[in-house]
Amino acid sequence: MPVMQNATSLAAGINSSNLLAGSAFEFARSRSLVSIGLTASATGTFITINSGADVILEESPPYEATVFPIVPDQMFYNDVMEVGDRLRISVRNPTAGAIVFRHIVLMSSI
Repeated sequence: MPVMQNATSLAAGINSSNLLAGSAFEFARSRSLVSIGLTASATGTFITINSGADVILEESPPYEATVFPIVPDQMFYNDVMEVGDRLRISVRNPTAGAIVFRHIVLMSSI
């Protein structure tokens, strides 16, 4: 099962259009079930999640924690990706300080 896991520090007032950019699993190679967990180290930030044409999560505040999401308890976002779909997690930090975003993405072919 492919796994994407990373921690990204985002400076104050910065947006990231895709935390998964450049990952070998950013684009689905087969029909896959995807499960995503994401945490932010402080309040005041926003995330948006898309899978191909599917909006998995409109811009919303993420779960707050200073650790990676707990599998399976905090894997809140799920979708079925079709071949070629691009998985995109965009984050926005309008706060006055740097925030660490931690994500885990689990994919399994179906």
